[in-house]
Amino acid sequence: MLTNVRRKMFTTDEYHRMTELGILGEDDHLELIEGDIIQMAAAIGSYHASCVDRLTQLFAANFAGKAIVRVQNPVSIGKHSEPEPDIALLKFRENFYAETHPGPKDVLLIVEVSDSTLKYDRETKLPLYAKAGIKETWIINLQEGCVEVYTGPSKQGYDTLRKFRKQTVITSDSFPDLHLSADDIMGRKYPLAV
Repeated sequence: MLTNVRRKMFTTDEYHRMTELGILGEDDHLELIEGDIIQMAAAIGSYHASCVDRLTQLFAANFAGKAIVRVQNPVSIGKHSEPEPDIALLKFRENFYAETHPGPKDVLLIVEVSDSTLKYDRETKLPLYAKAGIKETWIINLQEGCVEVYTGPSKQGYDTLRKFRKQTVITSDSFPDLHLSADDIMGRKYPLAV
């Protein structure tokens, strides 16, 4: 006798309820991606952390009072996904999204810093962001020492990819007045770059 096996897709409401009941711990480093509860890397390397810290400081200085810099916190994307990008630049709200997590329409830019997670970020999270209509996503590619800027979201993915390497000024469709280089984000030395 053959049994059909079906996958249980969790909703964001079920995911939150499991946390409230203590089934999932707040320190478990989890995110909900297309109905699956994903265990994120338990430890973030020092170089990865330094890039997140640099970007946080740069964005906070450039967007104070104009946008919210959300660091490694949830963004609700539909009924079945709640990723926690390294950085999400959000439309400014006086209450800092106290009542509910921001959704795709609140997101101005998402940034994923990728070293060991590069394949996952490109193949799983990037298409999720594009399908949700997030206008611009950056992948800080620590393996190749570059910043990948994705724009033109659609259900099939992002239409445009531009790569910015050392000493190159990153251009952003969403923020034409923003002037950052890959060096500003990754530092002058790229430990993982080839």
